[in-house]
Amino acid sequence: MDAEYPAFEPPLCGELKQLCRRLQEAYRELKEDLTPFRDDRYYRLAPMRLYTLSKRHFVLVFVAFFVCFGLTVFVGIRGPKVIQTSATNFSLNNSKKLKPIKICSNPLSTYNQQLWLTCVVELDQSEETSIKTSFPMTVKVNGVAQDGTTMYIHNKVHNRTRTLTCAGVSCSTAPQKCAEIIVAHLGYLNYTQYTVTVGFEHLQLPIKEMNFTWKTYDPAFSHLEIWFRFVFVVLTFIVICLFVHSLRKFSMRDWGIEQKWMSVLLLLLLLYNDPFFPLSFLVNSWFPGMLDDLFQSLFLCALLLFWLCVYHGIRVQGERKCLTFYLPKFFIVGLLWLASVTLGVWQTVNELHDPMYQYRVDTGNFQGMKIFFMVVAAVYVLYLLFLVVRACSELRHMPYVDLRLKFLTALTFVVLVISIVILYLRFGAQVLQDNFVAELSTHYQNYILPFEFLSFYGLLNFYLYTLAFVYSPSKNALYESQLKDNPAFSMLNDSDDDVIYGSDYEEMPLQNGQAIRAKSKEESDSD
Repeated sequence: MDAEYPAFEPPLCGELKQLCRRLQEAYRELKEDLTPFRDDRYYRLAPMRLYTLSKRHFVLVFVAFFVCFGLTVFVGIRGPKVIQTSATNFSLNNSKKLKPIKICSNPLSTYNQQLWLTCVVELDQSEETSIKTSFPMTVKVNGVAQDGTTMYIHNKVHNRTRTLTCAGVSCSTAPQKCAEIIVAHLGYLNYTQYTVTVGFEHLQLPIKEMNFTWKTYDPAFSHLEIWFRFVFVVLTFIVICLFVHSLRKFSMRDWGIEQKWMSVLLLLLLLYNDPFFPLSFLVNSWFPGMLDDLFQSLFLCALLLFWLCVYHGIRVQGERKCLTFYLPKFFIVGLLWLASVTLGVWQTVNELHDPMYQYRVDTGNFQGMKIFFMVVAAVYVLYLLFLVVRACSELRHMPYVDLRLKFLTALTFVVLVISIVILYLRFGAQVLQDNFVAELSTHYQNYILPFEFLSFYGLLNFYLYTLAFVYSPSKNALYESQLKDNPAFSMLNDSDDDVIYGSDYEEMPLQNGQAIRAKSKEESDSD
């Protein structure tokens, strides 16, 4: 009978098995760290600085927030104008036939960022009735290179239909002025100078004068914007380091839902401030501008998702399942993000091929997208209000949890009110009409724009900084949490703030945890 020998196993297979076993163990440990416990340790979340703040400290937090925000408003008011203009008048000299008009821009640099050419028509008549007529307009754009010889951009002639609206005048001697028309728009500048040839051959109106205006970003404002974004990039990086450093003593499974979301939002805020923004002035390409728009939409939609998850998750005990908890929220906010990104990409791609492109030439698709965006936004607002009302009604008598709800709701309400005021000052009542897609509008005021831009950026940054401060643990947070586990020390170390905000927070879960630990100890002793 032959002797039985063990099967030969190559050394490589044994090493692969050990590697797979180690990967499985690492995955199991990571899953345990990310999955909240179902026993008493689940309720022992990482403490927040919010729990130790008195009423006076809360007042100081809000005062600091408004002081920092007021500083950005002051810088915006005292800062340079955003848009600089240079006018070019064109008179017909009693000529009955309109000929193509050739207009040259001033010397430009990358700090001018974008270029618009607008036109205001004055009619040689004074009528009290308003006039509204459509006519085809042709535009040809050529770029002058730095040496002044090469001209190459949009060599073909673009033809678009424009609508001329002229309001009636009460004075019989005053000429009738029409609304401003955007002739052409260039999203980024490749050349040091541009010449635009405009044709109004088919405009059948008694025209007296045409006032053309070049509009670009002021280079002084571009320098201010670069420094402004750089300062917030540095501040955000410092806040991220401090926030992560304060949570280093706690496992990720013990982080609260606000603390987990803050770690994500602060990283997205770093992208929102766009550390790659100076590339817009170093590279003659549309890509840096598109990247900036993508970062902004990503951060704003993540902020919307944060509000939904916090107001819902703060009252959900146990494991939050992806299918029932996260999927509906991702679906609603994802539609908003998809609509905003689609509109931005759509506008940019069309303007690259046609400087005359405006959303008005594709009214049907634009109106459909606008209605879709408004419907999804309305669903989001109703869902958020439902979660806020339900969370406040169910958790208003729970100490500390009620404090978290009150602080987040109060600060978010202040931020939303200020944002609505800024949007109204910038766009007026037509916030969802002519300015739904980001473009230069005749309603922009040069003395308001620096305040609007800087204040909105400062508002969102200081909002996240404030939340990161109150959600981060204090220096002795671990020591305090260890003392709270010991009932002999918890009664001795209760401060006045614990009495104000409720010292019985998590009292019942801790008692249950002590009972579980005592039972497990008895079982181990009996064994």
